[in-house]
Amino acid sequence: MNAFLNHFSFEFRTGIRNKGLLFMTYLFPLLVYFLLGALMTAVNPYFRDTMIPAIVIFAVLSSTLLALPATLVAARKEGIYRSYRINGVPATSILVIPSISVLVHLMIVAAIITASAPFIFKAPLPVNWLGFLAAFIMITAACTALSLLIGVFSTSSQMTVLWAQVIFLPSMILGGLMVPSSILPKALSPVGLLLPTTYAMRVFSGLAYNQPVEGGVLFPIIVLLAGTLLAFGLALYLFTWDAPDSRQMKRMPLALLALVPYIIGAIFL
Repeated sequence: MNAFLNHFSFEFRTGIRNKGLLFMTYLFPLLVYFLLGALMTAVNPYFRDTMIPAIVIFAVLSSTLLALPATLVAARKEGIYRSYRINGVPATSILVIPSISVLVHLMIVAAIITASAPFIFKAPLPVNWLGFLAAFIMITAACTALSLLIGVFSTSSQMTVLWAQVIFLPSMILGGLMVPSSILPKALSPVGLLLPTTYAMRVFSGLAYNQPVEGGVLFPIIVLLAGTLLAFGLALYLFTWDAPDSRQMKRMPLALLALVPYIIGAIFL
């Protein structure tokens, strides 16, 4: 336990000192929060109703998909994981501890957004705080697991950016953050259901705001939990202490299995 806490303390302090992580975790999401809040509430006043969960999810996407995978690739290339292996640090800790560190940072950012949005933009607060916390943890876990998987199978920082954008950009446009999924064109609705953000917005609506959710809130919860467990399990299975060789690269297509829960969700919703 002491080793775990020391490792977590080191990871947390390293994240604070890392200017890139600090920017993507705090400065960038909060800057977008103020700019997007001012713009969207002026163009679409109804955006206030979903503003807090939407911006919180954006912060989660920024801190996980846009920041976490590159740090994993950099640590592997610099030989940090080899030193961990020599000192008996298990692969599970290497993946779990950064995840907890990201969660703690994001809780601070989410608290800032949630506390300030009602005063600055007149956004409604959640009516069920336990439901809000549960939804926040679920989307953070789902995006963190996908980020870990991207960091594990990517061979370079450039690849992490490419794969992260495959999820990040569609999430912003089709994931229910800017406009409700219900008003998307029929041809694009199935694409939105392949993204964890679509399910997260439904979970926030059902659990945090006690609003009716089409098809119920249980199915989106199951999809997020299944996606988290599968992505994390695949990240652990595909984890390598060194840069993947040709033999290891043959296993990398298995990472696509992480999409199975979201594909099933797109079929049945």
